[in-house]
Amino acid sequence: MRDFRIAVIGVGATGAVQAAALLKQDPEILCIDPRPSLGEVLRKEGITISGAIDYHVPVRSFFPRIQDLKDLPPNLIFVSTKTYHLPQVLDEIKDVFTPGTKIVSTQNGLGTEDLLAEKFGMDAAFRMSLNFGVSLKAPGHVEMTFFNRPNYLGGLTRENRAAGLKIARLFTDSGLDTEFVDDIKLHVWRKMIHKCTVSSLCAVTDMTIKEALDYPPTREIADACFNEAMAVAKAMGYDLGEEYLKECIGYLDKVGAHKDSMCSDIANRLPTEIDFLGGKVVEYGRAKGVPTPFLTAMTNLVKAMEDSYLREKVKGK
Repeated sequence: MRDFRIAVIGVGATGAVQAAALLKQDPEILCIDPRPSLGEVLRKEGITISGAIDYHVPVRSFFPRIQDLKDLPPNLIFVSTKTYHLPQVLDEIKDVFTPGTKIVSTQNGLGTEDLLAEKFGMDAAFRMSLNFGVSLKAPGHVEMTFFNRPNYLGGLTRENRAAGLKIARLFTDSGLDTEFVDDIKLHVWRKMIHKCTVSSLCAVTDMTIKEALDYPPTREIADACFNEAMAVAKAMGYDLGEEYLKECIGYLDKVGAHKDSMCSDIANRLPTEIDFLGGKVVEYGRAKGVPTPFLTAMTNLVKAMEDSYLREKVKGK
């Protein structure tokens, strides 16, 4: 890893997996998370990943603030926070950004790589589509429930191919198989169409993915949302074809016996990522003149639930 000084921003469930894979090869990986208590745990116990992949690695370098990296600026940054933190995180990265730095969004949602490009230029922006499921058992201890190999990674310019291949190799060499692709947005759409559908449906009903797809009334909503999202993807230049929906349902059948992470956000009265999921499909649909009545309804229901408890929090302060 001599070409890169690497930082991972956000050491939650998915960020911990990525950090562990990188730490397996380079113990000097920089981990950044705003929770000082997490830093204490990671320095003492390291990061443990169990299940589909097994890692146990020590953590030497932990920082609670991105600004703490000014004296050792990274030239490869992975952003693994929740998407609603992304604008603030990118503003803070500006303080440590140097020309030639590559920034990889590994988050769920649509369009996160475009925010990177708007802030730092297309040459800096990469996107990674993760194909594993994780559950946070304790700080620094994550269970990987499944891994449908490989993950996909891509840049926004052809000139970034060489760098992208090196970045993908970092993970593959540690067992977290990652493939560089020339059109990462295609792979993001392929994953996010079902994520954009099931996240809001599960959040509103508090069902597992399997329950929502097996129950006829919610399955009817899911099918309508799938079709709307596919129409929007086609309008954006990504026609996934007639067989995609069957593949999508087959994928969800493999991983569906658990609740989407947005259920946890709602249950814990936290902000959700709806603006980068169903909300982003609705936004794209409006721009392209593609109607999305079901996705609009599901998005607005999630936003109403979220707004209710977030306003209560503000009142309680």
